[in-house]
This record gives sequence, C-alpha cells and structure tokens, in this order.
Amino acid sequence: MSAEAVERESMPCDVVIVGGGPAGLAAAIRLKQINDALEVVVLEKGSEIGAHILSGAVVDPKALGELFPEWREMGCPIAETPVTDNWHWVLSKKGKTSLPHIFMPPLMSNHGCYTGSLGNLCRWLAEQAEALGVMVFPGFPAAEVMFDDAGAVTGVITQDMGVAADGSHKPDYQPGMEIHAKYTLFAEGARGNLTKQLKAKFDLEKDCQPQVYGLGIKELWDIDPDKHVPGRVIHTQGWPLTESGSWGGGFLYHQANGQVALGFVTALDYANPYVSPYQEFQRWKQHPAIREYLEGGKRVAYGARAINEGGWQSVPKLAFPGGALVGCAAGFVNVPRIKGSHTAMKSGMLAAESIAAAIAGGKEHTELADYDAAVRSSWIADELKLVQNAQPAVAKFGGDIGTVIAGADMWMRTLKIGLPIAMKHTPDYTHTGRADLYQPIDYPKPDGVISFDRLTNVAYSYTNHAEDQPCHLQLKDPELQERSEYEIFAGPSTRYCPAGVYEWVTEEGKEPRFVINSQNCVHCKTCDIKDPNQNINWTTPEGGGGPNYPNM
Repeated sequence: MSAEAVERESMPCDVVIVGGGPAGLAAAIRLKQINDALEVVVLEKGSEIGAHILSGAVVDPKALGELFPEWREMGCPIAETPVTDNWHWVLSKKGKTSLPHIFMPPLMSNHGCYTGSLGNLCRWLAEQAEALGVMVFPGFPAAEVMFDDAGAVTGVITQDMGVAADGSHKPDYQPGMEIHAKYTLFAEGARGNLTKQLKAKFDLEKDCQPQVYGLGIKELWDIDPDKHVPGRVIHTQGWPLTESGSWGGGFLYHQANGQVALGFVTALDYANPYVSPYQEFQRWKQHPAIREYLEGGKRVAYGARAINEGGWQSVPKLAFPGGALVGCAAGFVNVPRIKGSHTAMKSGMLAAESIAAAIAGGKEHTELADYDAAVRSSWIADELKLVQNAQPAVAKFGGDIGTVIAGADMWMRTLKIGLPIAMKHTPDYTHTGRADLYQPIDYPKPDGVISFDRLTNVAYSYTNHAEDQPCHLQLKDPELQERSEYEIFAGPSTRYCPAGVYEWVTEEGKEPRFVINSQNCVHCKTCDIKDPNQNINWTTPEGGGGPNYPNM
C-alpha cells in the first residue's frame, strides 16, 4: 500500500533510528547524553527489544565503557560472566588439536571480554535509553523510506497492520505511521531491506567490495552443572566443513546460570548446492569433544542469523542526505574475532555525535560527511584493517592454508609490516555451482537427543507470524525459480534455509511447486543472500512477527 493511497498519522521528531540493536540503542543514548532536549525515536520490528537479537556472544566492552564508564556497577547483565578460559580447537572427524593462543595475534585474545546474551544486553540498553527519554517502539517495523523533492531522506513509514494475504484490509486494519525526522539512522543489522534499497539509490557501494556473509546457527543448552565452567570460551575450525568443501567454525561459550551457548557459522560462499548449514551444525554437535558437554543436558532455545563477513574493504559509504548507516547495516564485524557489537555501538555513537552537532548548527536532511570521516579515523578502522585479509584468505585458500596466511597477515599488520593490500570479494550467490557437478551429501539423521530436525528446533525459536498477511518473502519471477533454482541448482533453498521455509513439492503428473512457509521465517536473511538468481527478496512482515528469542 503506497503512502498516497491511505491517510496516515504522522509524528515529527529530531532523529528516528530503525532498529533496536546495539548500534541503534547506543546512538539513541549518545544523542540524549549530548542533548537531552532532542526527540529521539527507536523503531524495532521485533515484539520486544531483544526478540530478534542473536549472537554468540563474547562481547568486547570497549564501546560500552565509552558509553557508560560505570556499566559494571549499573546492573548490566553482560558483566555477570567475564571470560576466564580461552580454547581454540582444530577438529578432525573424531579428534581435536588445541591451537595455543600464544601463536595468535594479540587482537585475537578474549582477555577483558564477557560472555552472555546480546539480547539481554540490548534490553538493558533500552532501559537506559528510555530512562533518558528515548521513545522506544517495539513491534513497529519501518517498511518504507520517505524522501523530499531533493532526494534527501526525511524519515520512514511503519508497516501497515491488519492487511490480509490478498491485500485487502481486515477489520483491525491500521495504516502505518509517518515518522518525520531531521535525520534517520538505519541500524537494521545484516542485509536490512531498507539498507539494501538505500545502497542502491545512493550508490553507496560504488567504491567498496561487495558484502559477503556467513550463516550463524545457535542453540542454548542447560548442561550438567559438573561440566559447566563459567567464562570458558571454545572456538573450533576444521571438521565437518572439511568434508563438504566449505569453511567456517563452531563456538561453545559457558555463560551464566549453568547454560552454554553453542553455534556454528558456515560461510555462504560455498559452491556445493547440496550443503546444508543447519545439518553441518547438527553433525558438529556429535563430535566427541562437543557431545561430551551436551550429554545429560537440554536444549532450551534455537535461532539463526546472517553475519557480515566482508570486513573493512566491504564497508560502504556511510552517509547520504538525511541519514546514515550504523552497525551491521554497514558491516563492522571483525570476522576472526567473531565480534561486532563493540564496533556497532561505536559507529552508533559517532553517528549520534555528528547528528547532534548538525542539529545544533541548525541543519537537517544534510549529508553527515563528518560521520563517515570519523569512522574511518576511529579505532573501528584501526581494528578492522588489521584483519581485512583474514576472511578472503580462508575463502580463497581453504581452512588450513588460508588460516596460516590469514594469521601471518594479521601478525604482520600488528607489527606494521603487512602488505598494504586488501583482498577482494565476490558475492556469495555467484559461487553456487550447478547440481550436476556435485553429489548429494548424506547427512546423518538427528537422534533427538543431541541433534534435532529443523522444524522441531524452529519451535524453540518461538517464531510466530500472523497467518493471514501478505508473504514477506517476495519471489520476483516464479518461472525463473523453477527453471533455474530447481532444475539447475537442485533447489538449494530447501537446504540453506535454517527454518524449513522453502519446499519444492513434486507430485506425479504435475509441475514442481515452490512452497514458501513464511510463518517459519526466523529473519536470518540467508535466502536474500544465497539464492543463485537473487530472485527472493526479504521484506518486513507485520509488526512483532518473527522469532521471540528469550536469552540469545
């Protein structure tokens, strides 16, 4: 429904922030710290702050300390479990080799970091923001960007509510609201749908490498107290991805209250269309070194999310007339550290400082060039430049040789003798190979104790969408999907999706039918990234829809 077709209520403010994650909330807080008279609005598509937040997480508190120097004494939940023990394993099918951290660059150390729920950290940040007067609106996704006659961003329109699947208005129909702002920050996370549109409109990626991604899949377990070591952090590489020609790695973090967060990241540039990142995760859990921790325990939550892996060379132009990108919308993840919340928060704070100065100078809807410059001269840039060749080195040369090259490059850059080059990327979907060049992978069946089928696990993401609403997973060309995604690539959507959203239904005498179970969607965005024809477009569903992560 276009903005002209319905009468909408409007709300003016100084700054509207799209996304209630670490970057958006840090920006909101910093704005109010600078000038508490500013009217700041945060829109969050999840049913509550934290509902759609998923990360490992081991948090570097550098930016948090800049935002709140006394955060440890303020009841921040992440302070509960400092990292005490740090292991890195290279897995074979049955064994493991510990890689001593003494051989790793200093940046890879987790000394001074904390492990816990990033969702709970965001809930705490939202409490601090609201205490400062920020207006936080969960359940209100931004669905459309507004522009003035000169092309500058002037705010956003929230998603209409009560629209039926056929587009008609249900009895509870409520049109979205126009939020008019002097400046708009986009903090949607990786592969946000409005961010994607803005990148195209303003050609923000003209001078950078394309963004590339990994798919992170996570479970939360209550384990045997005798096996729980609060603060222990374990990372793995190697098996099982070595068997499928992919790369990535696993993590197992001992957090508070007898829980461990464990997960697996598969780089989405894999070639074999029969790879299933979900099933790679499930068989990784059966490795003796991992299974040992899980036996006698119970899985309590599940989720998945795409992760930016492009590094510094994939950071786009950050500012445009009337707005800017912050956090994972821009792509500030440090891939070898598997951390991005600290850089995301710092980018939000720098954007807030730029906006506050612009408004104080009587400006609105201008391009925040000083924000872009501030990021590129900040410790965000310093940190990401040190690791900018880590991801492409492993992607190009494989897990073994690539890891050695990446480690050597990081050491040289740490010592300021590295080569001044940044390796290049190509989009993940371009790597997908034809099915006739590969053999299907025979993944083991889940045992229902350590490993689980997808639909059972999706129930533990507490995902819910209103059933009678337009499908938010838009197929551009149904014929192309059958002609190419199914016939040439053997339907990889049925395997790359970690929530069982996509099915190819074949019945005798009938054409294959592509079924989209959008109610299962956990908003990971993998389909938008990995579809070999870029034929699936992820958009926002009705407000509050999606996962409801309790402690992820």
